[in-house]
Amino acid sequence: MKMRTIFILLLSVVAAGLANAQDVLKGTVYESAGGARLSNVFVRNINNKQLGITDKQGNFTVKAETGNTLIFEAPGYVADTLYLVDMLPKKIQLTTQTIALREVKISSTREAFDPHKEYPEIYTKSKLYVLSPTTWFGKEARDARRMKKFFRREQEERRVDAVFTRTYVGSIVPLKGEDLDDFMLMYRPTYDFIKGNNNVSMAIYINDSYKKFEALSPEKRKPQKLVTPVVNN
Repeated sequence: MKMRTIFILLLSVVAAGLANAQDVLKGTVYESAGGARLSNVFVRNINNKQLGITDKQGNFTVKAETGNTLIFEAPGYVADTLYLVDMLPKKIQLTTQTIALREVKISSTREAFDPHKEYPEIYTKSKLYVLSPTTWFGKEARDARRMKKFFRREQEERRVDAVFTRTYVGSIVPLKGEDLDDFMLMYRPTYDFIKGNNNVSMAIYINDSYKKFEALSPEKRKPQKLVTPVVNN
């Protein structure tokens, strides 16, 4: 009877372990064009609000279950959405934004993003404590710090979007349609520039950039592949 009880307990532990394992989705994210593995891709489960981020080999883990929807995002790439029909390891491919931005007409109407409010646990887990080695070396803490950098980058890009709009740029340069989209992709200002300049200097920058654009041959007026910013681990 005692052996039977122990056996049942062992089965319960194994079953619980398998159930927990099934709650974690694993996968790898690649670049669609060259097949390179992509690090620092932000993985968000919109159902349970769980987060993940790819490592140097492009691998990720995130808590999920069938029926959940995941969003994969990285600066310079088009966000991809995955609906889970099973928990098998996934291979995700992200496309660079060059063509996609033209297709959506470079919209500057992205929703407001307050990561401190939406993901307060990330900021709690990212804190460093002298007497707590896990906050320095634990995977969860390291991933949280990497996610903080992703959030900061996203907020900066949305700030650029709010200033460098098609309406504003189109009011300064005589470009329309795809020509305007190409110009904006090629001469998109950095966040540091936006932060340190006013409307007058922005207008001067756009005019100077337009002169450079006009000096290019027609085939060079098409934006090249965007370079994805590197976020240090």
